[in-house]
Amino acid sequence: MTDANFGPPRWLRNAHLQLAGGALLRSRRRVAYRREFLPTPDGDEILLDHAESGPEDRPRLLLLHGLEGSSYSTYVQGLAALAAARRWNVTVLNFRSCARDPGRLFRRVENRTARLYHSGETGDLGFVLDLLGRRARSPILAAGASMGGNVLLKWLGENRGAGKIRAAAAISTPYDLLACARHLERGAGPVYTSVFLRTLKPKAFSVLRRFPPAAERIDREKLERARTFFDFDDAATAPLHGFTGAADYYARSSSIGFLPRIDVPTLCVTARNDPFLPEEAVERARAAASPAVDFRVTASGSHLGFPEGPPWALRSWAESAVVAWLEARLG
Repeated sequence: MTDANFGPPRWLRNAHLQLAGGALLRSRRRVAYRREFLPTPDGDEILLDHAESGPEDRPRLLLLHGLEGSSYSTYVQGLAALAAARRWNVTVLNFRSCARDPGRLFRRVENRTARLYHSGETGDLGFVLDLLGRRARSPILAAGASMGGNVLLKWLGENRGAGKIRAAAAISTPYDLLACARHLERGAGPVYTSVFLRTLKPKAFSVLRRFPPAAERIDREKLERARTFFDFDDAATAPLHGFTGAADYYARSSSIGFLPRIDVPTLCVTARNDPFLPEEAVERARAAASPAVDFRVTASGSHLGFPEGPPWALRSWAESAVVAWLEARLG
């Protein structure tokens, strides 16, 4: 079922081209940040990137990036620029081990503990929301992309009635992590998976090197052989973060199980041709969601793509739709 009107440019009709166009033809430097190093209770730190575009009483948009993304991902920059145009203030939560060196965007900042981040880790999000709530009484909006959308939706379901977020939105969310992992084992999926594992595996080996006790939890040989998300999560993500295996991690972290409890106005934007998730998982998520969740499914758009406009001024239909929808929720 398609219930949102979006049509990509003719030169980006293919789902893979829509994804690549959005990632490669847009700027990673549209918004300048002020970085904050936020100590965490477990002895690590979270790197927040702030873009202040208005007074303290203006709405603040909290952004959560996708797997291996950062505040400099094109879709994060796009959302931040749209917020800045409305004189909203922006905060980007860089998940642990994901923050980029502003001077060298291909260099990541390592975290200080024997852990990384994952699709079900909502503790850091709650910690940051508490901080933002104490600092100002301005409305807080939130938007998550891909994995960040899963984290945001899970937190909303876990914190029913918390009242910390006025409205939320998620783009290209992997609602069912197991279904998405298996889906990416077919067709062009292994190509995409290899791109992520190219950085995820070195991060896991870095934890082994810097924190020898982690070697008791991570299966080094299995990690070396991992070619799928399931194998990587079974070897590294799950044991590092207290799960019995990948299946346990996926079952406890998938946002589809938390959608029925969401009571905050929430927009979910997904494309039917998203190569990262099966269409049937989207329909199951829509059926499971509470009345507070507004699903918008497009025929095309791919994963975090939704490109529109000419190559020299490419923009994202989904990012514009999300910010406009959030603005309307402010009343």
